[in-house]
Amino acid sequence: MLPTSDLHVVETRPLVAPAILHSDLPLSDRASETVRQTRQRIQRILRGEDPRLLVIVGPCSVHDVAAAEEYAGALALIRERLKDSLEIVMRVYFEKPRTTVGWKGLINDPHLDGSYDINSGLRRARSLLLQL
Repeated sequence: MLPTSDLHVVETRPLVAPAILHSDLPLSDRASETVRQTRQRIQRILRGEDPRLLVIVGPCSVHDVAAAEEYAGALALIRERLKDSLEIVMRVYFEKPRTTVGWKGLINDPHLDGSYDINSGLRRARSLLLQL
């Protein structure tokens, strides 16, 4: 009998479980509180209880962790200066879902070399989010 399944599959690699990522790279109490407070501020703005403008800014897709950290640092200074009129939130996205040809994003190809080391990409993405 001729094989009919997975004819074009070259390799399979198991993905790291989310629980392992959370255990290896835990969310700090401070980061958790930042997320909670930011969500509350956004909800108040969307409900019209806060007159400030919600501004979500950031790159199309993060490809360089150091550049994302630098961007976040610069944005934090602007955020502090304009906090009375704007609620500035950094958009952080790691994939390129509409890209059919080329690089698929930091999670899928973190080394930018076609190696598709997704486990490394997941770790790099979570590490960056925890730092921001």
